[in-house]
Amino acid sequence: MPQQATDEKSAPAARKDRDSSRIRLIAFWATTLVIVFELVAGSVWNLVPIEWIEIQLKHLGYPHFLAYVLGAWQVGAAVAIIAPGLPLIKEWAYAGAFFLWSGAVASHMAVGDGFGSWSAAMFFTICAIASWMLRPADRRLPRTRLLRDRTVGAGQNEAGLPGAGVRGWTVALGILVVLYAVSFLTLPVVEDVMHENAVELGWIDE
Repeated sequence: MPQQATDEKSAPAARKDRDSSRIRLIAFWATTLVIVFELVAGSVWNLVPIEWIEIQLKHLGYPHFLAYVLGAWQVGAAVAIIAPGLPLIKEWAYAGAFFLWSGAVASHMAVGDGFGSWSAAMFFTICAIASWMLRPADRRLPRTRLLRDRTVGAGQNEAGLPGAGVRGWTVALGILVVLYAVSFLTLPVVEDVMHENAVELGWIDE
């Protein structure tokens, strides 16, 4: 009887843990896709570069060539974060993304820009922190893994899917190809929208 009572109590607890893990995984991928898409789009905007980037750099007092430096590093960060495995490189990529967006917030605040100018960068900073905190065991350095993560098999992640194998890399590269295609296809619309935004902010004359 005591054993049966223990089993009955453990079932709801196990279900709760599964639900919690599922929610955590969904939140991880939601925030990760947001920041990877922003890194991809940002790399396209910077490497072209579009008018919005040139206006913004001039407004903030940064040199033009910074766009190309940021664009190149954004490509690397997007690949590192979305790819399976590579836990050490991911740490650097997350740190770079944090410095990029938090630096944008600080830069806009330093020149007296209002909340509307840096709210997007703040949002991406928060998403980067959330993605980093929620990342599964196979995306963490061994010493930073949570205790419950250490029970996950070496060849699988928390979703039970292959980790850094061929399938994992294929999915990651497929996502990047789609995001880059979307970024390039929407570039004309983005340029028009951001031009209007720059006019509304008073950074350029119409």
